[in-house]
Amino acid sequence: MTGPVVVGFDGSPESLAAATWAAHEARRRGLRLDVLQAWPRPKHVAPGTEPGDHSALARLAEREGELRALAPEVAVSASSVAADPVEALEAAAHDAAVLVLGSRGLGTVRGFLVGSVSQEVLRRAACPVVLVRADGDEADGPVTVGLDLAHPADAVLDFAFEAAALRSAPLRVIHVWSPPAGSEYMSYGAIGGLETEVSAVERSGLAEALQPWRERHPEVAVTTDLVRGKATVDLVDAAGTARLLVVGRRLRRMPLRHHHLGPVAHAAIHHVHCPVAVVPYG
Repeated sequence: MTGPVVVGFDGSPESLAAATWAAHEARRRGLRLDVLQAWPRPKHVAPGTEPGDHSALARLAEREGELRALAPEVAVSASSVAADPVEALEAAAHDAAVLVLGSRGLGTVRGFLVGSVSQEVLRRAACPVVLVRADGDEADGPVTVGLDLAHPADAVLDFAFEAAALRSAPLRVIHVWSPPAGSEYMSYGAIGGLETEVSAVERSGLAEALQPWRERHPEVAVTTDLVRGKATVDLVDAAGTARLLVVGRRLRRMPLRHHHLGPVAHAAIHHVHCPVAVVPYG
């Protein structure tokens, strides 16, 4: 990844937190940080010409200065564009290494309240997108990644191993599997035997998928969990101790309006407290 780290900024507490996270990430990766403010107005109306523009531009300039002080070794730039936020962020994602967005929390309820802009960008962005809550700073737990062996995703593992290496953190790999359809009609003894057999196959597949990445990143301590259950539930629960959760989003050959996140990514961005990275693959 050689492009910049890009963060969307609108002056909200969530975007302030996202900008802080993005500055730390740019420092870890040795990349430039671009702070992008998009104005949903006709392109011929320049920022700074409407009521309220001056205060917004002042907040952007103030945040740029704060980020320079926070990460003095990072080249920081800030820009304000007259464009639809989704379109502006999607365009920036084409050349970015990582796109970072803020997301509002739900008070005492653990979860994300993901706005329409964030959801659209998540569905359409060409690079990994990280959602950060205002109170969701990284803790000291492992980087956690959900792996679906039915859809091998090198981009997801690449991001997860690199994230763990950059943080000198352990990597926890979770694969959630379910018994074959129809097994609920089998006898108890037959079900037990079948589950043992399927579990062995899944564990072998998990080890095989991870081996190249273990060799590429021998400095990363890796643990694996093979969980029988439902990915939308078990992965969210496992993220309770994570400093960063990494999930994948399959790229699909269809018009953008038909793109979707998938149930696992959707559950993660709505119910996980720590930063969540959604990595496109396919």
